[in-house]
Amino acid sequence: MKAFDLEQSLQEVTERYEREKQKRRALHNSLVELRGNIRVHCRIRPLLPFDHATGHSISQDRHRNSLENVAYAIDDETVLVKSSRPGHAPINKTFQFERVYNATESQDTVFADVAPLLTSLLDGYNVCIMAYGQTGSGKTYTMLGPQLEENVTFVNEDESELGIIPRATQELFRLISEKPPGSYWVEVSVVEVYNNEVFDLLAKDSCGKVFGIKRDVVTTREGKSDVPSLTYETVANTSEFLHLVIKGLQLRVRHPTLVHAHSSRSHLVVTMTITRTVSGDNFGTSWEDEQINQRLNKEVSCAYPQKRDSKSTSSSRASSPTQLEAAEKLKQVKTRLQLVDLAGSECVGMSGVTGAALRETSFINRSLSALADVLGAIAEQRSHVPYRNSKLTHLLQDSVGGDAKLLVMLCISPSQKYLTESMQSLGFGTRARQVQRGQIKKRNLPTSRTKSTDPPI
Repeated sequence: MKAFDLEQSLQEVTERYEREKQKRRALHNSLVELRGNIRVHCRIRPLLPFDHATGHSISQDRHRNSLENVAYAIDDETVLVKSSRPGHAPINKTFQFERVYNATESQDTVFADVAPLLTSLLDGYNVCIMAYGQTGSGKTYTMLGPQLEENVTFVNEDESELGIIPRATQELFRLISEKPPGSYWVEVSVVEVYNNEVFDLLAKDSCGKVFGIKRDVVTTREGKSDVPSLTYETVANTSEFLHLVIKGLQLRVRHPTLVHAHSSRSHLVVTMTITRTVSGDNFGTSWEDEQINQRLNKEVSCAYPQKRDSKSTSSSRASSPTQLEAAEKLKQVKTRLQLVDLAGSECVGMSGVTGAALRETSFINRSLSALADVLGAIAEQRSHVPYRNSKLTHLLQDSVGGDAKLLVMLCISPSQKYLTESMQSLGFGTRARQVQRGQIKKRNLPTSRTKSTDPPI
């Protein structure tokens, strides 16, 4: 009798825990949505040694003036730009964002505001985190952390300096470790958009050597963007993920300019696809699973009409091995985390680029302009959004205008030397804040792409 009472109490506690867990998830995602499904943060970097380089066309007087700070974080939500240059109209303007970081705030502080999005990721929402700003404004530092001049490495690096990409991966695998073993697995792709072409940075040749292969971006029948034949690698932990990202980064195009000695000349997009899979024994234990289960019955009955016997019973149809296999594959929900380090916009006169580098700059600026046009079209609720004007916007279509929770991290320099570029970045962020996309959809239903050969973690 005592054992029975204890069993009953345990069952009641378990049921209450499940109900509270569901409430927590609902409240968490409501909070994230109240903060905005498109959030814009702004990070003002400190003055750096390369800011002191005069360049070939800047006089000493102009150089001294250019080192004056003109951008300030006056509180954690407001940027003040204040400038009075001889021969120019004075500027005294404020910009409001969801979060503003001053030059002394750490990578830890920045990531603390990013981490809640990863909980939403495992709760069934797509997430995109994008760094935007001029060349040398701190985008790659914010997204990746410090890099050596010729080789990218995270080995023996001070963890306090790690950027959003390695930290997000650590947090994601920590959250997965709290889930039932084998219920999630993670796939990674790494691409760059260079000169308006998409390159797969994890593709391998016949000898197994990694090299970039050009890929196409297409729109599926469902209206989603897709990259056919893109390489996906399954990873089981942070170390495996970083190993792949480092391989991809070593292929990323970089050229020195007068503004930045290691300027990235391409847009980097690292995508983690998280597949949640539930075995038949455990399926249906939550309200999300019940929704999937209802859809599964419809999908299985519609998927194989030619195999259906009008006289057969539902139980006989369910016993079909082919249909059971299809149903098992469909018991998967895929969510996606996109981590984007955009190439920097730049003024040709200041960067001093010529030849091939000038062509790169032209493509970079055009693709960033296309991104601004897309945001403008969405904000104004135009009937046509020009995603296909650029491979970048076509690739990011599902994040910018689709079903992802999007965080734009503006990176700007405080120096008057880069005032024009900083004002442009702040204007871009202001437009992004005006975009209203409505309720972001939760990924309750299975997606079409399955990778049954990859083992779960």
